Amino acid sequence: MTRLSKFMNLKIAYILKMYPRFSETFVVNEILELERRGVDVRIYSLRKPDDGRFHANLAQVKANVIYVPQNPEMEPDRIREAHRRLRQSQPASYQQVYDATAAKGSSFALKRFLQAGYIAEHLLRHPVDGMHAHFATSATRVANLVQQLIGLPYSFTAHAKDIFHDSVQPDSLCQKIAAARFVVTVSQFNQQHLQTLLGDTPADVRCLYNGIDLSRFRPSTTPRQPNLILGVGRLVEKKGFDVLIDACALLRQWGLDFRCEIIGKGEKEDALKQQIERLGLQKQVKLVGAKPQDKVLQAYRRAAIFALPCTIAADGNRDGLPTVLLEAMATGLTAVSTNLVGVPEIIDHGQNGLLVPPNDSQALAEALAILLQNPQIRQRLGAGGREKATAVFDVRQNVGQLLTWLAEPSHPLPQPDNRIQTLIDNLPLPQLPVPMPLEEVFAAL
Repeated sequence: MTRLSKFMNLKIAYILKMYPRFSETFVVNEILELERRGVDVRIYSLRKPDDGRFHANLAQVKANVIYVPQNPEMEPDRIREAHRRLRQSQPASYQQVYDATAAKGSSFALKRFLQAGYIAEHLLRHPVDGMHAHFATSATRVANLVQQLIGLPYSFTAHAKDIFHDSVQPDSLCQKIAAARFVVTVSQFNQQHLQTLLGDTPADVRCLYNGIDLSRFRPSTTPRQPNLILGVGRLVEKKGFDVLIDACALLRQWGLDFRCEIIGKGEKEDALKQQIERLGLQKQVKLVGAKPQDKVLQAYRRAAIFALPCTIAADGNRDGLPTVLLEAMATGLTAVSTNLVGVPEIIDHGQNGLLVPPNDSQALAEALAILLQNPQIRQRLGAGGREKATAVFDVRQNVGQLLTWLAEPSHPLPQPDNRIQTLIDNLPLPQLPVPMPLEEVFAAL
């Protein structure tokens, strides 16, 4: 049996909040590698994509995508049909989850229950071996409810905002972790945080770094532009691009020759533009907007320095293991970042990049100045970054480990009674008004 054929019969359902999502390249990378290894992946997306921008490698994904009713009140017929079949097939578990949802009196809980029932009924007709969700929020809650409804085990990957944001409810998070087959998180820092949060609650939390395609993200023979500083990421507080712009003001004050390009879009775009204008940096610093991954790769290969001064946002949000940092280092681009969360697990200071304190524009400017003026240091650190990426962040190696975990034996799905299914299939559906209040959809089940 070959390495690839070993998993040819494995079927995994991915539960995602939105698919595809422009900023979540790690999800696509993971699915592509699973498919390359022979896994049959099916995607259930709770929302349809809303920004119209897609990376080229998305076209390589073979997985069937089922878009769950995003607003169940707008599609009551689809919801009621699925739930009626599910209730007839699994009456005891259905009633238990129904009652628990009703007791919460929450529109959010109603919506996730309605979506979970839709997925659960589809999975009974199209069985898989397990579910895996990304982010410990809505997608994992739906996977948890599906497990309660039909007994299909789930796992999930926890990243950053879903475990650090101020809105995270520790009791709810711990319940989702404890009920999972296993939980993957993207850094040892995260793993320790979750284990501390869990206390004595038994759970299986495993660390597995995000991986990147090293055959694609690799150094180029094209000469780099020796004065170009590159930043890539969503223009949000936790990326610290305001600190980078302040550091650029210091570099100009010190008389250094440089340019800085920041690739990305986000809620802080206007504020960053105003900051650039206020500091008179229009010639040195450019916000160039979001770019597809092939254009970002070109930018990695022509820049001299990569800067990602991560910080902790006011709401507690922070980066867990920035994918762009892995990508930049894999191309041999010298990286500067901050000693927060999982970043020190990526960069070994002085060996394959530089680390500075968060929110310290002076320290960041000094690190950038050293690199701008010392090409030999840039070359040494860049080579070290490629070596670190190759050793630790290879998508084939890391997804291979995830696949081994996903293939661990789990409990089979209960089989529906086909006689009941035949009766249910022939039941006429009443005509319902559209849209219908969410509470009425739920009450009418």
